[in-house]
Amino acid sequence: MSDNLGLIFFYTFAAIAGIQVLYYLIFFSRVAFYRRKFDLDEPPGGDISVIICAKNEERSLPMNLPTVLQQRYHVHSAPSYEVIVVNDNSEDDSKYYLASIENGYPHCRHIEIKQAAKFIPGKKYPLSIGIKGAKFETVVLTDADCKPGSIHWLNLMSQGFRNGKEIVLGYGPYYKKPGFLNKVIRYETWFSALQYLSFALSGIPYMGVGRNLAYKKDLFFRHKGFTAHQHIASGDDDLFVNRAATSKNTAVVIDKLAFAYSEPKRKWKHWFGQKTRHMSTGRYYRTGHKFLLGLFSLTHFLFYPALALALFYTPMLYFTLGILGARILVQTVISGFALKTLDERDLFWYVWLMDILMFLYYVIFTPALFFAKGRNKWK
Repeated sequence: MSDNLGLIFFYTFAAIAGIQVLYYLIFFSRVAFYRRKFDLDEPPGGDISVIICAKNEERSLPMNLPTVLQQRYHVHSAPSYEVIVVNDNSEDDSKYYLASIENGYPHCRHIEIKQAAKFIPGKKYPLSIGIKGAKFETVVLTDADCKPGSIHWLNLMSQGFRNGKEIVLGYGPYYKKPGFLNKVIRYETWFSALQYLSFALSGIPYMGVGRNLAYKKDLFFRHKGFTAHQHIASGDDDLFVNRAATSKNTAVVIDKLAFAYSEPKRKWKHWFGQKTRHMSTGRYYRTGHKFLLGLFSLTHFLFYPALALALFYTPMLYFTLGILGARILVQTVISGFALKTLDERDLFWYVWLMDILMFLYYVIFTPALFFAKGRNKWK
């Protein structure tokens, strides 16, 4: 009886490990070995509207907005882009800063929203206002607390629109800071990007992040904006991409100079609240996306419990250790290259600790997929 139980545990562990390895080889290797090169000297591909939603960002705007306004995206001496800041019911002095900076940057303007939209929680209403007010067909989204990785950010993101693409997914990392929380936040952000960028490169785009995302204005209106999920506080980025993205209309731009960096949370409770809000949108993804993501998450969650049972009960100890070694090798190599691709090399020494801690991550945040309602306010 114990031998039969041991075989069951062994084959279960082997199946779980096998599925994990396949995800790394088939999907995640695409980010790990991403080698597309972009031309920094390429002339602008078309005029761009940058949309930034701000709510009580008096401190963030002076630190980040000038970098957006000083992008090297010009035809002759004139900027080939505009920057629209939608000031959403701010109670601080953001409007005075925005009014003052427009004198020196004629391609910058701001829109004041003085009344909240009823029954449309979150950032979707101000973002819709910004997109509707945009002069140009291509819109690039970022946040008030984000700073482009270089003056070439817009140029590189615009190159993703070649060959009729309508959506461009970028990467939005967090700044490196001291402390373990910072490493956890950056690893989780990298791990999430590893998935959505790899799936997009595999022809299965399912989400993007509003810190660094671009799409065509016509695409936004064809899909009636955020109407399908306007009652949900979150999802102005991932739910729209999940609905509008296809294998043919979506591109990925991965280049350090095209990243958009953000300040990370500094307290655990604030990060928990942010992740719970973000995770709550996953239940609205397409069925196929939920299956692929759910299968990976489930096998990831079960891997270490299955390993423990297999090691304790199985009569096939050496085979179990061999399978474990294969999974470690594949994951280590692909994670190492993927960390390099997304400029997170220092996290390599924490990969296995973080991988084990992901078990707790699933325990804590998975209930948000089913029960969390999210806040009505986005700030």
